[in-house]
Amino acid sequence: MFNLDALAAGLAQTIFAGKLHFAPVTDSTNNDALAAARSGAPHGSAWFADEQLAGRGRGGNAWRSAAGDGLYVSALLRLPITADRLLLLPLAAGLAAADAIRAATGLAIDLRWPNDLLIDEKKTGGILVEAGSEPNGAGFAVVGIGINVHQRSFDPGLATPATSLDLAAGRAVSRQALLMTLLRALEHEAEAICDPVAAALVAARVEAASSWVRGRRVEVRGPQACAGVTAGLDEHGFLLVETVDGLVTVQTGGVRSPEIH
Repeated sequence: MFNLDALAAGLAQTIFAGKLHFAPVTDSTNNDALAAARSGAPHGSAWFADEQLAGRGRGGNAWRSAAGDGLYVSALLRLPITADRLLLLPLAAGLAAADAIRAATGLAIDLRWPNDLLIDEKKTGGILVEAGSEPNGAGFAVVGIGINVHQRSFDPGLATPATSLDLAAGRAVSRQALLMTLLRALEHEAEAICDPVAAALVAARVEAASSWVRGRRVEVRGPQACAGVTAGLDEHGFLLVETVDGLVTVQTGGVRSPEIH
């Protein structure tokens, strides 16, 4: 379980101070955050839970969220940025999650565009960013992050083999410490994309942190299905793939190695 008093103290100097919402069980922390956002919840509010009954990833995919095994958190951000800059938020969240995991465990994280956190080709986390607006037109974004922490086994039928931080690190990893580090890192990255100079560096930083976005043969799945070799990210964070028919700018979908079906 989380020590809520210690969390509050550890995040007292952040945008999340006094705005943490914990539930032992919920359907989805993203759903909780979206509902609260539409009712005017403030910037920096965060919802986290021990267990999700209907956790989800991109494309409506289910995210297994067993009690006490993982970190399930959604943060509400109201950022003074344009829609094109908002496109960088999932990438910035990936950088934040990678930094937090590295700080908590010493493990290297590979970022698979657009939203997967991998350790040695095995998935250990994912990100789901959902944007919306209130009735008065004010916009917001909810950043949902799920990380496998204590799991010891996984469904062998998963599209991508999975692992947990405990398995990869060979020791028990503190969800409490990880959550505090993650929220601090997310605040830092959110501030960065509000700055034009720092925002312009996000794509290059993701490329440096990922083995997937340049020089990797991939299959793109989704409405822009294609196959080819990745050629980096454009200024909006979209994936460039060099195919036999030319360069494709992939705006939505997921990538896999051709040998993985």
